[in-house]
Amino acid sequence: MTDEKKDVLILAIESSCDETAAAVVKNGREVLSNVIYSQIDLHTLYGGVVPEIASRKHIEKINQVVEKALTDAGVTLQEITAIAVTYGPGLVGALLVGVSAAKAIAFAADKPLVGVHHIEGHICANYIENKELEPPFLCLVVSGGHSHLVMVKGYGEYEILG
Repeated sequence: MTDEKKDVLILAIESSCDETAAAVVKNGREVLSNVIYSQIDLHTLYGGVVPEIASRKHIEKINQVVEKALTDAGVTLQEITAIAVTYGPGLVGALLVGVSAAKAIAFAADKPLVGVHHIEGHICANYIENKELEPPFLCLVVSGGHSHLVMVKGYGEYEILG
């Protein structure tokens, strides 16, 4: 009997503002696919993000983005370990689209669903960019109206310093 560990494949869905995104991430550090549908050209016409328009575009694009992320990663939904989705903060209607899609996919595929705090997602992106990074470390998050100086004490363990 082998003691070989099976890879963890996460289908991640993000729809907190004006981009519909899905990615497949292997073992928390390797991005197998990253598909983004940007609405920037549409919202530029209005001088900023219009929440209702953003939500409607997410509805139109979410399934295509998720399917392409799986295809680009060369995996099937059956091979996915769990579904992750941004649950906030963000535009309520936009978040609702991503969370609803993630819930439906998780239910249909009988996979665990993991909610991810938007700001924690920014912090964890450092693990992908810097494969050798391990806690503890200090992290500056600057995202839209959210700026935080965070002490990352351990995986999932944070202290907001300012």
